[in-house]
Amino acid sequence: MPHMAIEYSANLDETVDIQGLCTLVADTILETGLFEIGAIRVRAFRAEAYAIADRLPQNGFIDMNFRIGKGRTAEEKKRTGEAIFAAVSQRLVPLFATPHFALSLEIREIDAELSWKKNAIHPRLRGK
Repeated sequence: MPHMAIEYSANLDETVDIQGLCTLVADTILETGLFEIGAIRVRAFRAEAYAIADRLPQNGFIDMNFRIGKGRTAEEKKRTGEAIFAAVSQRLVPLFATPHFALSLEIREIDAELSWKKNAIHPRLRGK
C-alpha cells in the first residue's frame, strides 16, 4: 500500500506540470522494486489558501506524504525516500534557482490493524 499525497501551493500551477510530477513519482516508486503496481496511488491536492514564511506571493511549496505498509527495512525505506526526493528535486531544479520554494517528503508506516482496504485492481493485474 504505497500511497503518495502531494500537496502544493496554487501559485505553482503555471510553473509545474503536476500530472507529470505524479507520473514521475509513481514510476520512481515502482522502480524501487518494493511495491506492487496495483497498490501504487499518487495524487495531488492544490492548496488554495496558504501562508509561507514571509508571505511573499512568489513563495511556493510541495509537500509529499508517503504512506506505506509495514514490512520494509529501514534501509529500504531510506532508499525509497532518497529516490523519490532526488527524482522530484531534479524535476524542480528551476524552482530551486529562486529563493521562494520549499520541498518536503515524509514516509509514514501504516498500522495494519487500523487500516481497511478492498482492491479489485490487484486480481486484474495479477492475471487472476
